[in-house]
Amino acid sequence: MKNYSIIRWIMFVNSLFISSYCYAQDQPTSSLEDILEDIAINSETNMDVDKPNFEESLEALSSLKQSPLNLNIATREQLERFPFLSDLQIEHLLAYVYLHGEMKTLYELQLVEDMDRRTIGYLLPFVCVEPVNSQSSFQWKSLWKETSKYGKHEALTRMDIPFYRRKGYEHSYLGPSVYNSLKYTFRAGEHLYASFVAEKDAGEPFGALHNRKGYDYYSFCLLLKNCGKLKALAVGNYRLSFGQGLVVSTDYLMGNRLYATSFNVRSSGIRHHASTDEYNYFRGVAATLALGRRWETSAFYSYRPMDGTVKEGVVTSIYKSGLHRSSKEAAKQGAFALWMAGGNVTYQQSRIKLGITALYYAFNRPYKPLLTGYSTYLMNGQRFYNVGIDYGYRQGRFSLQGEAARGRQGWASVNRLYYSPVQGTSLMLLHRYYSYNYWAMFARSFGQGSAVQNEQGYYIGVDTSPFSHWNFTASADFFSFPWKKYRISKRGSRGVDGQLQATFTPRDKLSMYLRYRYKRKERDWGEGDARQTLPTHHHQLRYRLSYVPSALFGTRTTMDYNRFHYQDRSISKGYLFSELISLRLPTLPLSADLQGSYFHTTDYDSRVYLSEPGLLYTFSAPSFRGRGFRFSARLRYEPNRHWMLLAKFEQTAYTDRAEIGSGDDLIPGNKKADLQLQLRIRW
Repeated sequence: MKNYSIIRWIMFVNSLFISSYCYAQDQPTSSLEDILEDIAINSETNMDVDKPNFEESLEALSSLKQSPLNLNIATREQLERFPFLSDLQIEHLLAYVYLHGEMKTLYELQLVEDMDRRTIGYLLPFVCVEPVNSQSSFQWKSLWKETSKYGKHEALTRMDIPFYRRKGYEHSYLGPSVYNSLKYTFRAGEHLYASFVAEKDAGEPFGALHNRKGYDYYSFCLLLKNCGKLKALAVGNYRLSFGQGLVVSTDYLMGNRLYATSFNVRSSGIRHHASTDEYNYFRGVAATLALGRRWETSAFYSYRPMDGTVKEGVVTSIYKSGLHRSSKEAAKQGAFALWMAGGNVTYQQSRIKLGITALYYAFNRPYKPLLTGYSTYLMNGQRFYNVGIDYGYRQGRFSLQGEAARGRQGWASVNRLYYSPVQGTSLMLLHRYYSYNYWAMFARSFGQGSAVQNEQGYYIGVDTSPFSHWNFTASADFFSFPWKKYRISKRGSRGVDGQLQATFTPRDKLSMYLRYRYKRKERDWGEGDARQTLPTHHHQLRYRLSYVPSALFGTRTTMDYNRFHYQDRSISKGYLFSELISLRLPTLPLSADLQGSYFHTTDYDSRVYLSEPGLLYTFSAPSFRGRGFRFSARLRYEPNRHWMLLAKFEQTAYTDRAEIGSGDDLIPGNKKADLQLQLRIRW
């Protein structure tokens, strides 16, 4: 063992000289915003797909940036929080620490097998290397000591002020146009988390009418983690995710194309819900207990009011936006209730994982939506259930995961094969089958649509870095819809969604990529008797250049081109040019992000998406159609570790119209400007 340690130190010293670049804790690394944009890449090009708010995912990464994870004591569960770490990389990292002892410096990440340059760059902001003292089993007394002595408090408030007036405020909206939210969180290491959230959307009354209690939405959560045999206990609002999401998942899903091979979706079990998302959560109690070294069992119960439309004692629709601005919207608030109970049992050893999840849920009123056309097989009734069996198997560079589920109607399955033939290259093949009549209210998994229903297909993805400074990714998704879909009146429609990307990083300060996406699917064209289902072709091209010469200055140039058309029909096109400049003053704790953009599109089908620096725990990717200019400026003032003030001003000016929007959201004039303010206090 002594000789092995000497070899290890020789390898480490040698790597400092032969490496093409060096990692250091004080060197620039991938910014949190860059990592979040990679994770949320699907949001830029597919915002029409319904997805839950991923505010908590951003908060989790931000908290790790403030309190980095010590790699010398990191567990598999803790490392699985990072979606950019593959199962193989996690296994090799744990094995490295186990075989060679404590890491002395983060430079040693270069010696871990399968740890590539990009992954290390992603990981560095969130980890550290510190000596390990003596470790003992969990004691409740230590939790109270940790809570009182090392607990961290954070208070966050946000206010959005629009510099325009929508038409709805003339006759429909009952409250002021200002948005406001409050959030308080308390953390005590890895074991205790508590939060309180209050929110009022723009147009909702405050302390009046149907909101006499002040804010429109309140949320509370208390979460205990890894307290001996008690692996998790949540009281209040919480989230659930087990298996591959065919039974239950309220987690944010990443894009289903490019990064399915680079980023990993894992079930997170029981998690806290502390975001302003008013739909994707449960309310009640949930717990996970360890039954020995390899068995875990979870149980959960939820009862919560739901928004919707009720006519003659029957629920005809479920309202998901959480907006209660007008009398009509307020009448939908808490119109009916939903209760849910279920559990999960999981067996896991080093290479095999097996689990079973079961849910039973019911409305207090019958749910009978309009069943016609593409919605003929939507969920309806009063009582429902789902049962799923999931599995996972790892052997060397090979892994296999999947789940099969059954509901009151229909069934679903998804199977994922991952293989890394050599370091720096990964392959993934995924097959899913969701029957047209599968009912699963809380399911969310891989697919073209937001619902785990009426879809089947094959996905193949490749991610490789064959040359120094180069990375290539390619993916193709071949899908079909057995039954009709929204705007598709044909049964058995088919399509393909493919993407290619080449990334070149000649040095740490300079990076660029070129991405091409092609999507073909069928869609209705025309009205009435003249309506027919035709193939559509959508081409998207993006080039991005990022240059960060120092920690004080950086630029990012983005150019987009869209081309959309029905087969044998006219072509619509869209263009976007955007420039982002990031500045940080050397003498003041002040930083700024300035972004200017020009867009020009033919119609809605050729619309473009623009990613912008946003407020804390948010990701901004607005869409634009028509012709105009967009400007945004974000200022961040952080005088010390306790206080932070962030302000963002954004304005969009259209040159092809005299008003923006329609209906109650119509804005007179061709300009739309907003100011967002955020204050954070930590102690």
